[in-house]
Amino acid sequence: MSTLANSNTGASRQRNNNLRLPDEEEGNIEPKFSPNLMSAGAESRQSRQSRHSRLQELGETFRFQENKEELVKFWDQFTRKGKRRIGIVESLQAIIWSSWLNIFLLFIPVAWASNFLNWSDKVTFSLCFFAIVPLERLFDYGGEQMAFYLGKDLGDLVVVTLNNAVEATLAIILLIKCELVLLKSTIIGVVILHLLLVPGTAFVIGGARIIQQDLHPHLTQLNHSLLTLGVLSLLIPAAFFSAISGALDINGETGAKQAVNDTTRHSFLQMSRGLAVLLLFVYVCSRVYLHNPPGEDNALNLAAAPEAPAGLKEHIAHLKNDDPEVNQWVCIVMLAICIALMAATAEYLVESIDFVRESANIKLEWFGLILLPFVSFAADGTVAAVYFVRYMFRHLFHEPTPPTTLAKGEAIDLSIQFTLFWMPLLVLLGWWTNKPLTLLFETFEVAVLLGSCFLVNYVTADSKTNWAEGIAMVSFYIMIAVCSWFYPGQNEIQLLSQCESVQEAILKAASGGGE
Repeated sequence: MSTLANSNTGASRQRNNNLRLPDEEEGNIEPKFSPNLMSAGAESRQSRQSRHSRLQELGETFRFQENKEELVKFWDQFTRKGKRRIGIVESLQAIIWSSWLNIFLLFIPVAWASNFLNWSDKVTFSLCFFAIVPLERLFDYGGEQMAFYLGKDLGDLVVVTLNNAVEATLAIILLIKCELVLLKSTIIGVVILHLLLVPGTAFVIGGARIIQQDLHPHLTQLNHSLLTLGVLSLLIPAAFFSAISGALDINGETGAKQAVNDTTRHSFLQMSRGLAVLLLFVYVCSRVYLHNPPGEDNALNLAAAPEAPAGLKEHIAHLKNDDPEVNQWVCIVMLAICIALMAATAEYLVESIDFVRESANIKLEWFGLILLPFVSFAADGTVAAVYFVRYMFRHLFHEPTPPTTLAKGEAIDLSIQFTLFWMPLLVLLGWWTNKPLTLLFETFEVAVLLGSCFLVNYVTADSKTNWAEGIAMVSFYIMIAVCSWFYPGQNEIQLLSQCESVQEAILKAASGGGE
């Protein structure tokens, strides 16, 4: 019996030990029994780890292979593999005969001579204006040709960037000259011009013969978010300054005096640089999303999605099936030369336009908010007006062309790029060149920009437009122009937007040396 009891006790202890084995393993207790079970568990863990590492290697190999295929696909498209190559001579002939406006290229050397020989400002301004007109047309033509090699999304990015070239050059010139008050007004003016006047006019003209035109719903939704973010990035600093300047200090004086100093400006500089980095990050992410949206079949990008308008699908088919007129390398060289010529000519244009402000006694705010952006866009607007007149002539005296169902909303993309890319880039350039450019704009400027954003988002909410909505957008732009004519400016923001110290700017303004 004793032997049997001992045997049962040993068997029970062994069963209990076996039952505690998982707990001991979870508690990292090294058991002194069941070596076969531990060996099997160790082998199982090693097998899982090995299987996991193999899966990781396969995943990395698959991603590498997928990225490689994308690069090969892009390179085949860029080099037009298997398709007819465009010769250099043929490309040069196509560029020369692309538009009769190229005859205005002869104004470029004359405009430069007028600047260097100190001719009258009016003459220099007129010559520079006519010299920029063919360059704007070549930008449009070059962007259209590069779309054959880069695809619809990257081609649109090139077109938008080139169309912003004059305004961006103007902004950089003002930054270098440290005219920060005028630069901020011009930034707002450029954005509302491309948000209201340009697309509004396009909606009026495009919708004159059709009940409504279409916009891509996915692209429109993304543009709403991006545009709203860009506007709110200016609203936050303005609200911050309004909060600290509207308070009362312990002596009963208004907080405006307490807020206008170098310490406050330094805080806004740090704040603006952080916001600038975030805005650039968002813009880059949005371009990546448009170029390579997620999904199993991401080759079907947003421009070719089933919800895309029929006119947009026809344009994509045109880029895929038809041949360009210019060789890709010739087009790149042509665009680089045009950018260099335009940068210098735009600088001379800006330097010669001061006579308008001095002779007409125009206020700085209206000059920057309305006139300067309008002049910077006037060359592109002139090109559009010329082609519209030619279109109307053909429509009235030749066979009428069918109305297009695709709305021209590229100008809204110009505003988004200027708000999310060029504006923060100017802040960072100011940081690198010791120019105290912040994202603290005047309350009136932020208000008109916020109203413009609200109206545009409301008009395009259903991804459809008509000529009546275009009239509303143009009318609101005229309202802003009329009201800004009487706007005297916000002294506190202007004092914080000087290149010298804020204390020096206050003393200068008090002595009558400021604006």
